[in-house]
Amino acid sequence: MLPDADTLPEILLDLAVPHEDINDLVALRRTLTGDAGAMRLLEECVEQLVRDIGEVGAGAGAPLAERVAEAPAALGPYFAVYVFVAALPHTRAYHRERGVTADVSRRTLADLGRNVAIHRRRHGTGGLRVPQWLTHHFRGELYQLGRLQFERARLGQRTGRAVAAAGLDAAPGEPCLNLHIPDFHGPLSPAACDRSLELAREFFARHFPRERYRVAVCHSWLLDPQLKRHLDPDSNIVRFQERFEPGREPGEEPEPADAEPVRFVFGDPDLPTDALPRRTSVERAVGDHLRAGGHWYVEHGWFRL
Repeated sequence: MLPDADTLPEILLDLAVPHEDINDLVALRRTLTGDAGAMRLLEECVEQLVRDIGEVGAGAGAPLAERVAEAPAALGPYFAVYVFVAALPHTRAYHRERGVTADVSRRTLADLGRNVAIHRRRHGTGGLRVPQWLTHHFRGELYQLGRLQFERARLGQRTGRAVAAAGLDAAPGEPCLNLHIPDFHGPLSPAACDRSLELAREFFARHFPRERYRVAVCHSWLLDPQLKRHLDPDSNIVRFQERFEPGREPGEEPEPADAEPVRFVFGDPDLPTDALPRRTSVERAVGDHLRAGGHWYVEHGWFRL
């Protein structure tokens, strides 16, 4: 199930795991394989992760996170990395079954390494503390296509009603593509987004022909209309917002989510507001708005595919 110590570094490199983490993961492998209980937990986590692989909305993330938390302290937050490495053959087999190219598979699963890098940036140590997100990648639900990530999903009640109210023949529970904007991936330029959307239309029609995706959905602080007060009208974020129709019902009050932009812009949601840097227009927008007593919100939007 788990690659041997000689093969493990190559697999970690294929998954874009940072070089500074590879020696630690290889060294800790002996600790893992020498602990029968930990190996049994690893096997159970992998089985839980790949059960019904490809099924949309199976909700594997939270249960997996609970099991990963049972790992011995000696393995630290690296245990989740071993789970995904051990599940890799199942994921690649599913990708091959759907005809997904090796390039798309590699770029999608490289998000494991990106999240290990995020962990180090935030905590100063190696590991992966929040594995829920990556369950979508390793279960064949999410794919990196150019600048954006697209997740096979279903319309929720709120957005489904908004789509139906706009006159589109769609309702809650019908297929949609959840759109995600990964960090460490260059500018969110209109051209890059257009290319991603073209890739997505072709990709899902080819590899999931029985699933008809008519709308893309996004739930993000990047859709907070307050950003337009702080950013240039021609900024990438504002132009990204303009692609979307509102997915929130009239009169519905959003909940403040101030930690979200701080996490994604500055890398640490616990940074004190007064200490937030002002090096870029986005940093100034996020920090100045909070320092003035304002709040940021996760907004919901959609557009036709």
